[in-house]
Amino acid sequence: MKNIWILARMTFREAARRRIVLTGLVLGLVFLTVFNIGFRLVFVNAYTRGAGADEAFTNIITSEGLNVLALAGLYAVTFLSAAMGALLGADTLSGEIVSGTIQTLVSKPVRRSDVVLGKWLGFAILLGCYSLLMSGGTVLSVRLQSGYALRNVGLGLALIYLESLLIMTISLACSSFLSGLATGGVVFGLYGLSFIGGWVEQIGAVLQNKTAIQVGIVTSLIIPSESLWRRAAFEMQSPISAALGMSPFGTTSVPSPLMIGYAVIYLALTLMAAVSIFQHRDL
Repeated sequence: MKNIWILARMTFREAARRRIVLTGLVLGLVFLTVFNIGFRLVFVNAYTRGAGADEAFTNIITSEGLNVLALAGLYAVTFLSAAMGALLGADTLSGEIVSGTIQTLVSKPVRRSDVVLGKWLGFAILLGCYSLLMSGGTVLSVRLQSGYALRNVGLGLALIYLESLLIMTISLACSSFLSGLATGGVVFGLYGLSFIGGWVEQIGAVLQNKTAIQVGIVTSLIIPSESLWRRAAFEMQSPISAALGMSPFGTTSVPSPLMIGYAVIYLALTLMAAVSIFQHRDL
């Protein structure tokens, strides 16, 4: 366990120095700045237009609008966090194998499983910091500017982080036997499949099309990343949006807690697969 923590610290420091992390951080701060400005303009405009109308009706409309804007911001954060997770893990093992850097580690009294788990833990901590900055900054911006608080925000943000962690784990597993470029293609392809499958299921639920719903469920079994976002959106959307299904960033077909459990098991099995493949790979 000591070796895992040592490797996790090394991985964290090394990843923090990489340009991809710096680029992601800069783009994240740009996103938060744009979101803050955009939210302020929309929020002020909504109050200006609502002046003179029935106060109770105005409050309901404003509250629903704030919920949609907050979920829209978190929807973008989900994609950015998933992309960061994919890029962090894509070249970590394959790149070090190609460069020969990995020989320095495995030649020491360190098990190969410790190398994989140490890198995973380091990336998980880094992703946690990034996700907290992005999602926490979005939620805080909404709260400070409007006083609006999302429902079950802690659970929702935890599920968003779990999605990015799942993508990073898949990327790390693919990196144990594929090149960095091939890993990126596979991971983003799977993420796109999950995204499309989730929307097919959503539209199928609205139209009450059982076939479309089943297609979405099968896609979620292949890769459950989109299910985590839809459950997070369900937890955080307003009761009115949940009842009417009128929010474009909410969810109509709600993943069950069993699907969330499946995603956790999926992540654990993927990490175990990464360890097993790396242990048997010829370096």
